[in-house]
Amino acid sequence: QKLAELLTAHSQQNPLLENAGIFSVQASESLIERPGMTIGPFKLIEEIGEGGFGIIFLCEQIEPIRRKVALKVLKPGLDSRQVIARFEAERQTLAMMEHPNIARVLDVGLAPSGRPYFAMELVMGKSIIEYFDQWQMSLDARLRLLCDVCRAVQHAHLKGIVHRDVKPSNVMVATVDNQPVVKVIDFRIAKATGKQPLADGTLHTNAIGFVGTPAYMSPEQLSPGKEDADIRCDVYSLG
Repeated sequence: QKLAELLTAHSQQNPLLENAGIFSVQASESLIERPGMTIGPFKLIEEIGEGGFGIIFLCEQIEPIRRKVALKVLKPGLDSRQVIARFEAERQTLAMMEHPNIARVLDVGLAPSGRPYFAMELVMGKSIIEYFDQWQMSLDARLRLLCDVCRAVQHAHLKGIVHRDVKPSNVMVATVDNQPVVKVIDFRIAKATGKQPLADGTLHTNAIGFVGTPAYMSPEQLSPGKEDADIRCDVYSLG
């Protein structure tokens, strides 16, 4: 009986998945971002990652200084007003962060296709769990790095931001001067707690679904339409 109910529910329209875009970003094939193109002062070298909303490129900044950066641009086809607003909110959220263990935003703008992008410091490392395993770190060493993660998340909380998707793949560790350095990344689904205005109504859980990674989410994040997801969600995910 339970299986029959699940199959029936599966065959029905899911507004979370079937919701059509409100408007489209019209871009010709020649404007689609790809390696070799130049966007503002950044030359795209190669695609190095893909998230829920954006494609990430390794880039070289040409002016006013030359350096390697990571550039994230809104994915083609994600053209609803809500998605664009959420992407814009991520740019603003990251720009508010000023902490050595949070990846810094370097520049923002619009690509020739009309899609928004932001350039951020390039973090060449591994997820925190992969780093632990690779270097067979002791429990004490792991906890010291976790303290850095906690300080970074606390910094976001003091700025009025709940990350809402703290998980190993969003906590990178790079080796700098033979020492591990933690960088928390990806605030795309962060939620304003009221201290800082980000984007009107774009950072709250949608009434028909939730945002986050189920394996690391606190129970209250799984309740559609609830507004009680606060900084304790991140504490739960850190655990």
